[in-house]
Amino acid sequence: MEFRLIDRIRERTAQEREDVRLGIGDDAALLAVPTGQELAVAIDTLVEGVHFPAGTAPADIGWKALAVNLSDLAAMGATPAWALLALTLPQPDAAFVDGLADGFAQLAGQHRLALVGGDTTRGPLTLSVAVHGFVPPGQALTRAGARVGDAVLVTGTLGDAAAGLRCLQAPMQMDVRTSMRDVLVGRLNRPVPRLSAGLALRGRASACLDVSDGLLADLGHLCAASGVGAEIDAALLPRSPALLGLFDEVAARDFALAGGDDYELCFTVSAARVAGVQADLARLGCGATRIGRIVAGEGVRVRDAGGGWLEPGRAGWDHFAA
Repeated sequence: MEFRLIDRIRERTAQEREDVRLGIGDDAALLAVPTGQELAVAIDTLVEGVHFPAGTAPADIGWKALAVNLSDLAAMGATPAWALLALTLPQPDAAFVDGLADGFAQLAGQHRLALVGGDTTRGPLTLSVAVHGFVPPGQALTRAGARVGDAVLVTGTLGDAAAGLRCLQAPMQMDVRTSMRDVLVGRLNRPVPRLSAGLALRGRASACLDVSDGLLADLGHLCAASGVGAEIDAALLPRSPALLGLFDEVAARDFALAGGDDYELCFTVSAARVAGVQADLARLGCGATRIGRIVAGEGVRVRDAGGGWLEPGRAGWDHFAA
């Protein structure tokens, strides 16, 4: 049964690439890294009840498992190429596997990414995906490099995914505006990795990372790696009409600051480059909003509309927080 499940995944995710010399079906894949490229590798694990609610559609799980990894490649300015998938299932469910593989393939096909191997086993529903991408030597984006005086920007909008989760957790308490709710839940279930934006930021961003655990937490990681601090203006946080339509200002602000699961890019550029970067990312469809600045010191502070400093209740997601 296990090997038939593997066959079902392979059939639904087939993607021809000349650099895949040997893919699914052997003890290991044989892959050729193009001359003049460095290999960027990332891995993430998704666990039912932690990273996606029980009852999430299989196709959405498959999409998200790949998307969160591609977001890591986007943050490095890398072009995706290959992936490995380790799938743990409570029971052999062919229909579930078909749906999951279809969702994975929908996103993989957009980026010519080939699934080249993996594993299946029995246990609580868990997916681990490892992705591999290419970046020219010396052009990878990293968390280190932000300088005092740089502007802090983010792509897209913040807080939608966390708000979508809230909608699922307390559906009877929400004001029923179905189209807005669907937008937020869609952002939770099917995040869009900002790969084109990452490529556009090569040679321009001084530092970059993706927002997975919450803006405050992740920007804090960037600051720590760069040896600087940051000041954010809460009034400048980009928030969607759906978020502002279903939640009040304070809740929307808190989701944007610490909600997590956005998979937008947070990056720094010199002040002189802000306008050009914003114009280019607008043409790519995701846009970029200037939300603050890099300062001397450490940590991230948030200024409210009146000019005072906020004390957010939490910075973001921590798997091992008490």
